Amino acid sequence: MCACLVLLSCHESSRNPLQKKVDEYALVKIATPDLSGITENGKEVLRLYRWAADEADQIYRKQMTHGDDYLEGITDPSVRAYAEINYGPWDRMDGKAFIDGWGDRPAGAGFYPSDMTPEEFDALEDPAKNSPYTLIQRGEDGALQVVPFHEAYAPEIQKICSFLQSAADLTIKPSVREYLLRKMDALRSDNYYESDLAWLDMTDSKMDLIIGPNETEDDQLLGRKASYGAFVLLKELKKTEQIDQLTDMLPQLQASLPCQDAYKTFVPGTESDIYAYDALYYAGNYNAGIKVIAVNLPYDERVQAEKGTRTVLLHNIMKEKFNRIVFPIGNLLIVGDQTAHLNDDAFFWNIVFREVAHGLGVKETVNGKGTVAEALGNEALLIEEIKGNVVGLYLACKLIDEHRLSGIVTKEDALTTFVASLVRSERFGEGSALGRANIIIYNYLVETGAIARNEAGRYVIDYAQAQSSIMDLASRVLGIQATGDREGAAALEEQYGKLSLVFKGDLRNIRLEGIPADIRFEFEK
Repeated sequence: MCACLVLLSCHESSRNPLQKKVDEYALVKIATPDLSGITENGKEVLRLYRWAADEADQIYRKQMTHGDDYLEGITDPSVRAYAEINYGPWDRMDGKAFIDGWGDRPAGAGFYPSDMTPEEFDALEDPAKNSPYTLIQRGEDGALQVVPFHEAYAPEIQKICSFLQSAADLTIKPSVREYLLRKMDALRSDNYYESDLAWLDMTDSKMDLIIGPNETEDDQLLGRKASYGAFVLLKELKKTEQIDQLTDMLPQLQASLPCQDAYKTFVPGTESDIYAYDALYYAGNYNAGIKVIAVNLPYDERVQAEKGTRTVLLHNIMKEKFNRIVFPIGNLLIVGDQTAHLNDDAFFWNIVFREVAHGLGVKETVNGKGTVAEALGNEALLIEEIKGNVVGLYLACKLIDEHRLSGIVTKEDALTTFVASLVRSERFGEGSALGRANIIIYNYLVETGAIARNEAGRYVIDYAQAQSSIMDLASRVLGIQATGDREGAAALEEQYGKLSLVFKGDLRNIRLEGIPADIRFEFEK
């Protein structure tokens, strides 16, 4: 055993350190799916969607680095590969630069001048400075100015709109045509209300395109600016049929949240839907670093109240992550008799409810502090990530207890698979809101005795305590959001937001086993 460890250590030390990091992202080939039910026009629409996504990808690269070319002059293939994974010269796990000539990642990415002071931003009188769809730049006189996205990225947006117009001309679905036309208007004006409504009305298409600035996680300075990204998707009809039952349950789920009645007065739109898809293409923010496996859109509170949201579940990518990462981690770190509860269906349903949870709770604070995002500032995304995970698991367990999900997964399946996935997600580190959220949940479960390590170093889950702890933490974050309690959010992060020595030991074991941190894609041309 000792000799093997020595050999392994020598082998590891002889490899390029950056190549080792690249290898932590398992290469997944996204093959062309079965398109037998898609017309020739439909196949051409899919090609146009992908070309449009590539332009969104180019915008995102500019957003991260003020347009500077971080790939220029790189000859080392491992450096180039890692820069392409991270969409920049910084490791997304810790924000540190790995390319010579670059400092640490600025908190505001490329959305703000790197030398901007809080006082300067506060003094800027243009109200558009708070829009998710504007850049803050310095003019020729050095003063701050606001530049709308549609002006800053006009060449790429013109190309996207050209591709979308061609797709609109080809499609035989009126709802698809309407969505594409409204999306073109939105990209040219940075007003996404009508296109969001049109997207939610587009229910009869097997193909889908999500494109534009949606996620704000890259703005770690103020948590406001949105990053461009895109998905090209093909609906997975069998899974979609299985989850269709949840759509009518959203008002009941909202009413059942573990918080004061005053904190759940928001009424989610009754037209919300939940679809499973196979992802054909990722671009921009969605392809950077850790790959998302589900989204709940749109984020506009007006649209959520009027029509609800759409939960998008990327079924083929979920299966890849479960098989390559979650299941091996669970088998390595969880006590033997409980590993029988590791279940890919449980992983799927946990993600379903996580995304459903993002559409629940409050959108406006109950005490006049404005929206949750405005009140919590740069803590908003962290608290929302915690909420999605713990409220989602709370709801899954509640419905299983009520025998409303019986025959699909057990409560033990849901909790065991959640713990394995939690350890997987903690590997994302403190450099992202998602990573910090999972660190907080992990530490909370340890402190409350929901999970503990036995003498052999494996986790033992106390299922009753785990369910109770999840409910308590859900109640706490729902209260923080409802009251806009930024101090409470900061205190939660301060108390639970640091990686523990125990987890660092888990991380070493995971790496020795060669279990990937995440995946990266190779798309067929």
